[in-house]
Amino acid sequence: MARKTAESKGKAPVRKRAMKETAKEKEDPKVIAKKIENMAKEIVADIKKGNEPTFHTQMRGRGNVKFNEEQGLLELGDKMTSRNFLNIGHARRYMQTMLVSAKAHDYLKERKTASIREIYYELKHTLGETKENTFEDQTESDSCIVDLEHSIDSIREKLNLHANPKGTLYGDITLRDKVHNNDTFNCAKLGRGGWSVMSRIEPEEIEMKDCNAKYVLVIETAAMYERLVEEGFAKKNKAILVGTGGQAARGSRRLIHRLHVEKKLPVYVFTDGDPYGWYIYSVVKQGSMALAAHSGLLAVPDAKYIGMTLEDVEDYGLQNVTERMKDGDIKRAKEMMAYPWFQNKPWQKELKKALQQKIRIEQQALANKSLDFVATKYLPEKIKKQDFLP
Repeated sequence: MARKTAESKGKAPVRKRAMKETAKEKEDPKVIAKKIENMAKEIVADIKKGNEPTFHTQMRGRGNVKFNEEQGLLELGDKMTSRNFLNIGHARRYMQTMLVSAKAHDYLKERKTASIREIYYELKHTLGETKENTFEDQTESDSCIVDLEHSIDSIREKLNLHANPKGTLYGDITLRDKVHNNDTFNCAKLGRGGWSVMSRIEPEEIEMKDCNAKYVLVIETAAMYERLVEEGFAKKNKAILVGTGGQAARGSRRLIHRLHVEKKLPVYVFTDGDPYGWYIYSVVKQGSMALAAHSGLLAVPDAKYIGMTLEDVEDYGLQNVTERMKDGDIKRAKEMMAYPWFQNKPWQKELKKALQQKIRIEQQALANKSLDFVATKYLPEKIKKQDFLP
């Protein structure tokens, strides 16, 4: 196992200091509401001057996404796009964006939150005596929410909007729900299910208090999360377990980011040994193209990949429990080889090996050794040896 040596020789970007809480992260609802007000005032000023009202936001899409190698983050570029109210092709979207902006401002002022499904239904109605609806589908309101996020340089969670929650947290950390009766609870004392991660996990709502942990372990599959809880892994190893149930949702990514920044905990990611699992890791580490504008609030550039790898197949004698890669796996591996954030030797070696052998290995394959093998040998051994991929 020579992966640590390869990384220490400078084959992967190294950041000189840990991430710190930024001014954007500290923005409270009053600040966000003021941003929306200022945007609205500029539009009103244009109308009073006889100018065409225009809404400006950042251009989305891969063509405006770049990888900041120094920071280790995906970022949205500086290309902008505009919508003009008097342009017949823009008018409907302009109207929808103003409705979403006004309603988000109401939520902030009234200290209410809403799901992105609720704001869609709250704003959907027929205009006057026409047969025209404000919104025909939730994808329209969702897109306007993203436009607003990018326009005021914030995230929807700070607009008091949220999607369906996904993810679980288990470990010796005490949280305080500042919105719901100041409930205070320890996440190792909520039963084996742990705490269901909310989609809105902002500091003004969830305070992280006492934390008795050495690191955060992010786990792709629900079954493996449950296995580690059952084996008492969190207590024995002073770990915080975060189960993502597949690709990590925004709330889980924000939680992982906050644990790293506020509690100074290293982050290790544990997924299936296949291109989709490896991509899940990269989203936790560098961010995603779809949310490149928010990587600074969601990603952890110092995260390390703990497994599974194809080298594990050889090291732990798992040759008989591998599976064949599917066409989608092969396509994703080829795409990943070209991504700038996978251009270090350890990951290039891993991806080439995957394409050559065309096999994948699941987390649950470790049960071939014994049910407790992952908790008593595999993970403790890798963490002790710092046997990670960068």
